[in-house]
Amino acid sequence: MTKPTEPGQRSNRRLIAAGIAGTAAVLAAVYVIVGPNGNTNDSQSCAVEMALAEQTKPFATGEVAAFRPAERPLALSELTFDGPDGKRMSMGDFKDRTILLNLWATWCAPCRKEMPALDALQADMGGEDFQVVAVNVDRGGPEKPKAFWKEIGVSRLDYYSDASNGILKDLKAKARATGLPTTILVGPSGCEIGTMYGPAEWASGEAKALLTAALKTKAE
Repeated sequence: MTKPTEPGQRSNRRLIAAGIAGTAAVLAAVYVIVGPNGNTNDSQSCAVEMALAEQTKPFATGEVAAFRPAERPLALSELTFDGPDGKRMSMGDFKDRTILLNLWATWCAPCRKEMPALDALQADMGGEDFQVVAVNVDRGGPEKPKAFWKEIGVSRLDYYSDASNGILKDLKAKARATGLPTTILVGPSGCEIGTMYGPAEWASGEAKALLTAALKTKAE
């Protein structure tokens, strides 16, 4: 014969169940906000980039095999840095354009190696719909990075910079930009399409095929 449950035991069980439910709700909230892979779940405002990330997956091969299409794109419009005129600007200023955002420094050997390819990519694909935005994070001012560009013949890229390294700190807080170079493909809504850690031959046919896939929308 089953022993009747005492009122105190029933009360304790209800409290435990409520506690478990509350914990589950908190964990669910954290999962939705952060996601299991560190990406922000912003499916409404980043819906276009979610679709574009899916389109790029088959093209992450060869020279761009390390490109990681975003599973839950990060909203990046609020990232700030200095523009070519020295004034502060944000990624939101590039609204409706697809941007290849590259973070680099002159002391970073892989950054130096890939810079000619980024310049060539801008020459080949840059226009109203697409632009390479290379943000220099040297702390000593623009003289050294601009001299480096002149030395290697960079002529198509506009000079963007952030000597405060704020953009690196902001991206690290979002689990991005763990080192240099870091390159993030940002879609027309200002959200991440995918991220590449380390250098790439951005002027290669494989890179251009990936970027072309990112520029195509279902409406086309």
